[in-house]
Amino acid sequence: MKRRLALLSLTAVALASLSACSGIYTISAEVRSFGNWPAGRAPGSYAFERLPSQQQKQDQGRQEQIEAQARIALEKAGFKPAADAKTADIIVSVGVRISAQDRAPWDDPLWWRWHGNLYHWRYGRLNPPFGFENERRYDREVALLLRDRASSEPLYEARASNDGMTQGDADLIGAMLEAAMSDFPSTRPEPHRVSVQRSR
Repeated sequence: MKRRLALLSLTAVALASLSACSGIYTISAEVRSFGNWPAGRAPGSYAFERLPSQQQKQDQGRQEQIEAQARIALEKAGFKPAADAKTADIIVSVGVRISAQDRAPWDDPLWWRWHGNLYHWRYGRLNPPFGFENERRYDREVALLLRDRASSEPLYEARASNDGMTQGDADLIGAMLEAAMSDFPSTRPEPHRVSVQRSR
């Protein structure tokens, strides 16, 4: 009987851990969008255009991953991939920037309001006798520029940014690109918060 109870308990723990690793989670980003998408114009077909810096051999794999995530965001906004870049209605440029910031507790003028002790995560780690080890955070930003292929006129620009303790993965970048395109075809130049739900 005790053995059966132990097995049941282990099964319950395993199921609980699996459910904790799966399900829906939310990613938030600060979004801004600009441009003047023509009234009544359908999204149409698109093709990617790479800047010279994005064509470097060592960066091509990363750029392909970014474009794969951008495709999902563009197609949710109503765009379809063109069979040939020369026949696309829209040319899309997409970029991602991630920068690391080492932040000390005194960088935040309101740090004292958190009422934590010296070992609290908010202040970084205390390593006597050397003092604080700064908290590293990552600023993440994605941007898309949509241009009319025939005229090269920029029609729509969208940006999204957030920060966190890690650089993030492809899924996070994809959610940020989706957030960036959430206003389309409208524009909202003022920073505003957009949340995107993803499933693990």
